[in-house]
Amino acid sequence: MSKTATGSPERNSNVQVLGRAIAILNHLAQADGGGASLTEVGNAVGLAASTTHRLLTSLESERYVRFDAETKLWSVGVQAFIMGNGFLRSRDLVRLARPHMRVLMEASGETVNLAIEDQGTAVYLSQVECREMMRTFARLGARVPMHCSGVGKALLSALDDAALARHLDRHGLARMTARTLTDAKILGADLAAARVRGYAIDDEEHAVGLRCVAAPIFNEHGDPVGAVSLSGPMARITDVRMPMLGDLVCRAANRIMAEIGGKQGV
Repeated sequence: MSKTATGSPERNSNVQVLGRAIAILNHLAQADGGGASLTEVGNAVGLAASTTHRLLTSLESERYVRFDAETKLWSVGVQAFIMGNGFLRSRDLVRLARPHMRVLMEASGETVNLAIEDQGTAVYLSQVECREMMRTFARLGARVPMHCSGVGKALLSALDDAALARHLDRHGLARMTARTLTDAKILGADLAAARVRGYAIDDEEHAVGLRCVAAPIFNEHGDPVGAVSLSGPMARITDVRMPMLGDLVCRAANRIMAEIGGKQGV
């Protein structure tokens, strides 16, 4: 009878086979064009051609990979696509973002928000309040204009010129404070700067005395699906602290993107 205890030869062999199969799937998922040849797969994962072929045919039998007899190339199969869709169905942006929002709050000392775009406005989905006596508060479900809020500007910065123009034409640039950017060219330049930095800034543009730093969150297609921000009073979010806070927000956005399988947009 085979041993099944932890560390047994049989178990170690099964783990090794699983690891090799996963390595093959990972390589095929990243292969350019129509797939990869047997030799290319074997070289990429460091396996002999015979071992590679045996694993590929096993994966093919379960439809995780497929073989094109005409091109002689292997590629990801439909079952891998089905599994990927299962992940997308179970993905919950708020649940996955919350741990990283808490880390951002602790690192910055400021209140952290998560928002998405809906019908041309930014909607707050989640918040982690800071411990300061003076702190910002956003009611969950509250809507704020895109052009003058940190989360909204982060989302707008991820749009191309045509999409941005359509948004501004449809929703306008209402003035909320004396510092709100109500000129499309000035706002466009501000968003271009945000794109270069990686984070957008609301400098008392939505509410007097408050500043916000926000970064977009992209999905697997590179499309913006949300934004994470930190906000607080001018006395704490100073010009001196701004680069450090911006870096913290960008790191949080990147960690959230890693959780949801996202990638940086163009």
